[in-house]
Amino acid sequence: MYAAPPSITAEIHTEVPEALRIRGRTSEWLYGRPGATPHSFLEGPSFDRAGNLWLTDIVFGRIFRVSPAGDWTVVADYDGEPNGLAFHRDGWVAITDAKRGLLRLDPATGEVAPLVPRARREGFRGVNDCTFAMNGDLFFTDQGQTGLHDPAGRVYRLRAGASQADALVSNVPSPNGLVLTADAHTLYVAVTRDNAIWRVPITDDGGVIRVGRFIAMSGGLAGPDGMAMDVDGNIAVAHAGMGTVWIFSRLGEPLLRIRSPRGLGTTNVCFGGPENRDLFITESESGSVLRARWERPGAPLFAHA
Repeated sequence: MYAAPPSITAEIHTEVPEALRIRGRTSEWLYGRPGATPHSFLEGPSFDRAGNLWLTDIVFGRIFRVSPAGDWTVVADYDGEPNGLAFHRDGWVAITDAKRGLLRLDPATGEVAPLVPRARREGFRGVNDCTFAMNGDLFFTDQGQTGLHDPAGRVYRLRAGASQADALVSNVPSPNGLVLTADAHTLYVAVTRDNAIWRVPITDDGGVIRVGRFIAMSGGLAGPDGMAMDVDGNIAVAHAGMGTVWIFSRLGEPLLRIRSPRGLGTTNVCFGGPENRDLFITESESGSVLRARWERPGAPLFAHA
């Protein structure tokens, strides 16, 4: 067992304005979930080259843009359940939508179009999060309602320029967030219902070998969700249901606990801010984006290459 790491509390960076909080409307995504209908459910934080923070709202099919000055804009509002969001270096945006599959967003017009709506001849179970490799390949997870009772979630790779995605791993009990090392040889996947981070080694020819549990976690009302990586290979993990973002070393040692000053719904995280050293955290219960400083900058992303 490791000793408890030092702990800090994040600050509130911004939150969904009251005018954009939807009241009294339900969503198919909420079926089977206890509690009151939320006004929003933030996910998918990602920065564009102009310093705007982009966010998804799963329950009401919205894509938000938050300017550096803190102004919120609804860029897209459509019939979907957007979750993960990642910028391509050409400016367009990949969105993992649990209802409609892998989508492509034009950030200038707000147009949402299919990118990969199906996995060859079968539908997805409910895609969740995505990240670009530095060569333009897109990795994404297909979570659906999988768990330890049905470990059939998948991790896919869509090669740059391809029209169909290939499954890399097909036995995951709830694959969620994912990050890729700079050399593209190691993919880390947050496996929510296993309460763990899996390590997926990728060979030179693109195959997968020796998948294993890298970090075993505990507690929380859900499990690990979105992730981000810094330049040293340390991993920031949003622990949904615990109101926490953990930072682990590249060896899996806990380095820091960042606590939420609001709710327990810490769902995702990305780097941004001065020197790219701030962690921006979506706290979905309150509709807030939290912020905390880290000692190392985030790893370069394909969006800014």
